[in-house]
Amino acid sequence: MASLSSLPDFDPRAVPLVGVDSDLPAVPAAAQTPAALRQRFAAPPPWTPEIVREKKFVERTPAQAAVLVPIVQRERPTVLLTERTAHLSTHKGQVAFPGGRSDPEDRDAAATALREAHEEVGLDASRIEVLGSLPMYVTGSSFIVTPVVALVRPGFVLRPNPDEVADVFEVPLDFLMNPAHHERHALHWQGLRREWFAMPYQDGERQRYIWGATAAMLRNFYRFMLA
Repeated sequence: MASLSSLPDFDPRAVPLVGVDSDLPAVPAAAQTPAALRQRFAAPPPWTPEIVREKKFVERTPAQAAVLVPIVQRERPTVLLTERTAHLSTHKGQVAFPGGRSDPEDRDAAATALREAHEEVGLDASRIEVLGSLPMYVTGSSFIVTPVVALVRPGFVLRPNPDEVADVFEVPLDFLMNPAHHERHALHWQGLRREWFAMPYQDGERQRYIWGATAAMLRNFYRFMLA
């Protein structure tokens, strides 16, 4: 969700690299098991999210939204992500979590995330175990996003909605929880310095470029896991 991709000729890969956080510790593998994740969300430690708000770049009425952070319980756990289609009005072509705007009928953020995951990629709620939520994140396009973290049992069959989703893929959780893969980029635009994280992942011959709000929420998840 989120960033400056609506700007003409804007390629986040071409923006200068400020640094890579290889000096920070990775989350231990033992903390990334389903049992450890359940325990952490059952009794969260004191912690502070690193990023909670982007500098605004779109004037619009704020809207509540939620995304699902789906951790697939494979032998090496993965995070399921989507690539948005190129014709969408916002965040087109970007890597994102399944999710979207809340509906009045949704009882809470988890309900929004589960509904949107089913609508976008066909992920059935019966295979999802919601663990809890991370702090809300406000995008530069005025979405107030609640990340809902969940475990997903393998064996699901996905049915991506071709109007919204160009591709669905998985990235190892231990890759995302290792800050040696967390790049920091900065750009001066409209008189402001704008900064974001990127976590480029080489998926065979294809690079999955995770950046902007998705990378920021993963960074907050890293901070939560390390606390």
